Amino acid sequence: MTEYVVLLPGDEAQWERTPQADKEAMYAIHREFAQALEERGHKVTGGSELAHSREAKVLRTDPAGNHTVTDGPYAETVEQLTGFYIVQSDDLDDLIEVCKILGRGEGAIEIRAAAGGSSS
Repeated sequence: MTEYVVLLPGDEAQWERTPQADKEAMYAIHREFAQALEERGHKVTGGSELAHSREAKVLRTDPAGNHTVTDGPYAETVEQLTGFYIVQSDDLDDLIEVCKILGRGEGAIEIRAAAGGSSS
């Protein structure tokens, strides 16, 4: 099986302003996605909604080996990585089809194979 990461970028400020009922609707989409993955033979091995990027720490190392730790996201953009799934699958095309469930509420979704391609 090949291991994929399903990356979920989003606008964190918009999410913070989203009414709780709309958040619950989004969580229902994620439950539907997880159920569809299982029914179609894909295996979720990890994943999580991530804390706001303002809580992130960025570790940078310069060519001399000096380390600097700063607050905030790695990239200064409107969209940040808001969550991810790690999925094992033998069928990328079908995984993409199932990810369309998330697309009803998430917008852009990135599906990327793990380096090395497969796991046991």
